[in-house]
Amino acid sequence: MPDTYTPREMIEKLIAFDTTSRNSNLELIEFVEDYLAPYGGRCQRIYNDEKTKANLLASVGPDVDGGIILSGHTDVVPVDGQPWVTDPFTVVEKDGKLFGRGTSDMKSFSAIALALVPEFLKRGLKVPLHFALSYDEEVGCIGVHRLVEEMPKAIGKPHCAIIGEPTHMKVVSANKGMRSFRTTVEGKEGHSSLPAGGANSILFAVELINHLMDLKQSMIDKGDSSGRFDPPHTTMSVGVIEGGTAVNIIPRVCSFDWEYRPLPQEDQDIVRDGFLSHAENIVLPRLKKEAGEAGRITTEDLVRVPGLIGDEANAAEELVLRLTGANRTEAVSYAAEAGIFHDAGVPSVICGPGAIEVAHQPNEFITLEQVDQSTQFFRKLMDEICN
Repeated sequence: MPDTYTPREMIEKLIAFDTTSRNSNLELIEFVEDYLAPYGGRCQRIYNDEKTKANLLASVGPDVDGGIILSGHTDVVPVDGQPWVTDPFTVVEKDGKLFGRGTSDMKSFSAIALALVPEFLKRGLKVPLHFALSYDEEVGCIGVHRLVEEMPKAIGKPHCAIIGEPTHMKVVSANKGMRSFRTTVEGKEGHSSLPAGGANSILFAVELINHLMDLKQSMIDKGDSSGRFDPPHTTMSVGVIEGGTAVNIIPRVCSFDWEYRPLPQEDQDIVRDGFLSHAENIVLPRLKKEAGEAGRITTEDLVRVPGLIGDEANAAEELVLRLTGANRTEAVSYAAEAGIFHDAGVPSVICGPGAIEVAHQPNEFITLEQVDQSTQFFRKLMDEICN
């Protein structure tokens, strides 16, 4: 007999895999493949270069064009240094909540859908149900690009995609994008008592960071013309800075990592372009005056995640609004994989159980009410796509 799980049991199974982004997710992928095999699951792995991680495209039901994609990332953020009361990789129930890393962000969505596969099949799927499980979403939506590239050959053209990020089961039709960069300033070392003999990379880096803060203020002043987002503007942050070797050595190298979360309706490169222009035309000439040809400023593009604009209704929105009974869609400020599916021509929407407010936090949880609400959501989906 094929294995069967309740939604609660499947949540426990997926949470037990420590798929922190620095780790492999292959044990979880293998579990899902083995679980789906007796149900006729058609599974394809799409690996990273090192073959240490994989996306999974898995389909059940008729092998025809169309169908619904249920998309979820398999990785979770670290628990290092967080004051967890319970084991983060063992689900613990207390006060109507299930605690564990990934319960809200976002294994519960995939777990509940997987647990209901036997019920979908028993009801008689008229179109395929596709599971799109990705790796490395938490470090920049990296894996899903390969999944989307492989999708046309693997499953044809799906009808739409539901990305199960935590939204309290509200229907989200727009989200901000994400761009992140590493800028490195190379100056010239020297003795700190003779500052004119060197070029202090940290001071030039600080100048560039100050310019980023000016750009940040300009984004705040510009605001959000759609009136949908909170915060109501493109946001910006500097997250890491490294430089120098000793207090009495003029630092030769300083690097800093920075990001911005652009409003989806705006030019996604405007902040980057403004920064690069300032670095090249204003800061670099003065750096070279002090450091000579050793002076350099380089900026590496790390992550590019498109936002989801949601400027007009699509098949995904119409379906999920009908299933939830909602009469309007929402917008969120976090990045997600929805825009990548949308840009590939798959109408997409974000809707899933859990709360982004507890994601990435110690003692992350999902309420049993949200688990039940998501379960009923999938049963309403059965009414739409089953006989």
